[in-house]
Amino acid sequence: MATTGSGGGVPLLGCVADDFTGATDLANTLVKNGMTTVQLLGVPDAATAVPEADAVVVALKSRTIAVADAVAQSVAALDWLRAAGAGQFFFKYCSTFDSTEKGNIGPVAEALMARLGTRFTIACPAFPENGRTLYKGHLFVGDLLLSDSSMRHHPLTPMTDANLVRFLGRQTQGKVGLVPFPIVEAGAKAVKCTFRMLEDEGTRIAIVDAVTDRDLAAIGEACAGMALVTGGSGVALGLPENFRRRGLLTGDRVADALPAVTGPEAVISGSCSPATLAQVARFAEDGPVFPVDPLALAEGRDLVGEALDWARGRLGQGPLLVSASAPAATVAEVQKRLGVMAAGELVERALAGIARGLVAAGVRRLVVAGGETAGAVVGALGIRGLRIGREIAPGVPCTVSLGETPMALALKSGNFGDADFFTKAFRTMP
Repeated sequence: MATTGSGGGVPLLGCVADDFTGATDLANTLVKNGMTTVQLLGVPDAATAVPEADAVVVALKSRTIAVADAVAQSVAALDWLRAAGAGQFFFKYCSTFDSTEKGNIGPVAEALMARLGTRFTIACPAFPENGRTLYKGHLFVGDLLLSDSSMRHHPLTPMTDANLVRFLGRQTQGKVGLVPFPIVEAGAKAVKCTFRMLEDEGTRIAIVDAVTDRDLAAIGEACAGMALVTGGSGVALGLPENFRRRGLLTGDRVADALPAVTGPEAVISGSCSPATLAQVARFAEDGPVFPVDPLALAEGRDLVGEALDWARGRLGQGPLLVSASAPAATVAEVQKRLGVMAAGELVERALAGIARGLVAAGVRRLVVAGGETAGAVVGALGIRGLRIGREIAPGVPCTVSLGETPMALALKSGNFGDADFFTKAFRTMP
């Protein structure tokens, strides 16, 4: 049964995200802009109660799975959100457009469009606050084209083409177009007019340029009433104001309020991004670190048991870190010896087992670095939902799990956060 929220008893916005930390990033954007938000982990079943929130984000782990599976899970999540009564829908993917030549962004977007019976949507992964901007249909990471950034060497989704009109066109059946920066700069009315023109010309998905938050606000305003919006979390920045204009959001609530959670603290890191490597190095200057070696795991060494034995004597004395993060050259060598998918699955299983053991030993405040790692960890812990709170760093909020024994968690995408993120996270948690 749906509970009563400011949206009149049902969520105003229903969101499907292709990974767990990306979902949290989106939820963070919505909360910062005044929408109470709950994140559900995995496709909810028919018995799952609709949370009391303005927005509900269903977090999948579908970014790198087979296209058919990604489509099936995403459509199932959409169906649940539609049954919950959501009036607008958002498909969230990474601000670096992480996907392969075959998908999954394009096929999932087209499947959701077909399910909703809509002929047109947008694609805008821009997130200027974290250095992701779009100009002339080309995605930049800082001052570099996406194809010249570290994403070129991503082990699962190497991004070698920054031209998103061309790249997305290789994933889709329908025509991909562009809303160029001068139109976006002219404001929401010009953008909306261009949407109509492109749709009339047969464009199915339009890449939309954006280089500032002001651009994202204009794009969001132009998306008022659009059945499906797709993009990174940045483009959701302008959506709450659309509901506010309609009188569906009020200013008498604190959207980021969370209950306090006390207990031992730990970090689980599986990301190998440069940002996470810097965070691991900074933490190691003063804090205890247990390294997880994939090759040792492959040889049968019980690193899960060793890590838990190591941790038990340290719990409650300050945060500790269990890390499988490693430089690109090391990761490449491990993948060469074990295989890309096998290496990743081996590490994820180990980190999930360690997280489960740490929580059983009393850990109640947990930071997880890496989207794939976060998915594995929350799955192992049986967490089915999170309420979203204050922002720790751009794109990363505090969260508290739903259920009888709440946990405070921060689920961080690999490239997000400054070098001191881990310690800052624990200071910001409720």
